[in-house]
Amino acid sequence: MPFSYVVHKDLHLVVSTGRDCVSWGEIRACQDQTQIDPDFNAEFDQLVDLRSVTRFVMTPEQASVLARRKVFSLTSKRAFVAPNPSIFGVGRMWETLTALSDYPSQIGIFRDLTSAMQWLGLQALPASIRPEPAGIGADRNMNAELKER
Repeated sequence: MPFSYVVHKDLHLVVSTGRDCVSWGEIRACQDQTQIDPDFNAEFDQLVDLRSVTRFVMTPEQASVLARRKVFSLTSKRAFVAPNPSIFGVGRMWETLTALSDYPSQIGIFRDLTSAMQWLGLQALPASIRPEPAGIGADRNMNAELKER
């Protein structure tokens, strides 16, 4: 499935991961499943890993519907990681649409995983997240950098 999630109860974190071409229906199905997952808590933060997404297939209206859905609480921090410029732009649009909704949450859009994890206050890489291959981006020594803080 191009869009999936893992709940890390111990970290109070949901990690959502996209890859390849992601559609409106796949994101909606993932949101629906997350909300009924017994391990999910709307107060958790979210890390959205979009590093492997090549494109999104949805209309602006569909994006607005998804961004305006109440899945996470007003106090949740949601970090989107999108190094690809066009995917980063979709993340910014999502951030704006969520801010204009009745249920805004704090959203940050980042080009690298290290910055997103620091913003979320995470001290180590969650088991469900793959690090960047050596030599690519700022993620190559992420766990070492985070533990030094």
